[in-house]
Amino acid sequence: MSEDKVEVVRSIVLTGFGGYDCLVVQETPCPHPEAGEITVQVKTCGMNFADLYTRQGLYTFDGRKPPFVMGMECAGIVKELGSGVEGFKVGDRVVCWSFHYGMWQEVVKVPVTACHLIPKSMSYEEAVVVPVSYLTAYLVLFDFGNLRRGQSILIQAAAGGLGWAVTQLCKLVEEVTIFGTASAFKHDIICENGITHAIDYRSLDFVQEVQNKAPAGVDIIVDCLSGSDFIRSQKILKHMGRLIHVGISNMIGGEKRSLLRALKVWWQTKNISLLNLVKNNHAVCGFNLGTLAETEPIRIKEIMGHLLSLYEEGKIKPRIDSVWTFDEVVNATKKMVNRENIGKLVLVPAKEKTEPETSDKTGGESTSYLEDSDCKDLKAEG
Repeated sequence: MSEDKVEVVRSIVLTGFGGYDCLVVQETPCPHPEAGEITVQVKTCGMNFADLYTRQGLYTFDGRKPPFVMGMECAGIVKELGSGVEGFKVGDRVVCWSFHYGMWQEVVKVPVTACHLIPKSMSYEEAVVVPVSYLTAYLVLFDFGNLRRGQSILIQAAAGGLGWAVTQLCKLVEEVTIFGTASAFKHDIICENGITHAIDYRSLDFVQEVQNKAPAGVDIIVDCLSGSDFIRSQKILKHMGRLIHVGISNMIGGEKRSLLRALKVWWQTKNISLLNLVKNNHAVCGFNLGTLAETEPIRIKEIMGHLLSLYEEGKIKPRIDSVWTFDEVVNATKKMVNRENIGKLVLVPAKEKTEPETSDKTGGESTSYLEDSDCKDLKAEG
């Protein structure tokens, strides 16, 4: 019998569809790049509400079944280059994305087409917010939404990672009135971010609140809720208005999937009246970043570059709600399920042993992180 050293990394693996106990930190094989790929030593990973759909089994991008490594975005340092790779070198700071998952681990392997250099002034925490939240926000606002000067918009869940990004990008256009729904304790912060009229969805009817201030309605609605809220939104959409569906968060009501809740939300939205759309001059759009990244990877990378330039110009500023280690992923997930976050939740492989340091760069909690959590050796008998 001989002993071989097998390189492994710590990863957050979804072991099955279900509750919090399905998120498990495990050792998985350390990836190495093939042609056209790089490996990245991960410093930060982004958490998104869509991760909750994945864990509960409501939706996976490619119909994937567990077990697999979770996560759609990360930032870190280029560790190794595959053959034919140009434009990157070992040691570069990069942000990466994959809608086939696999980003929540210490070292990841990604095609160079799904990576972008990070500006020197940008932290790893800020960078990891861009691929999902800001890309979605940009495409929804300016491709589907065609936002123009003097128009109005309703942003559902304005305090979340996506809502925060949409709000900031709205300010690239002059004289835009922004309605945003959020719990009352979040109102001061989202108004500082640019919301014109904050609505407490827990105690008020958002339809009535918009009608009170804008009887004619709004030009754009960004809906991440689905269900009855999506249908009712059409009451406050102007003629030539655009209602853009980007999520199904009304299906998430706790730790585990409720089949009854999911069926109810699906039933409420299964029929969109073509007659009403024509009569009211409404457009209803559905957006999925994963499929767009598959079909138009060059466009996605171009927008990433533009967004990072906007950051350097001081026109966008990601907000980090809090930072959690891989071992704390369940507690981080609970915070998202309970709708307690303002901005993005970020995962890191491990915190340094030193005391956390406060920084205003992230807009939330900030901590110094290990620089050298490299692949470890696992002895296995062969």
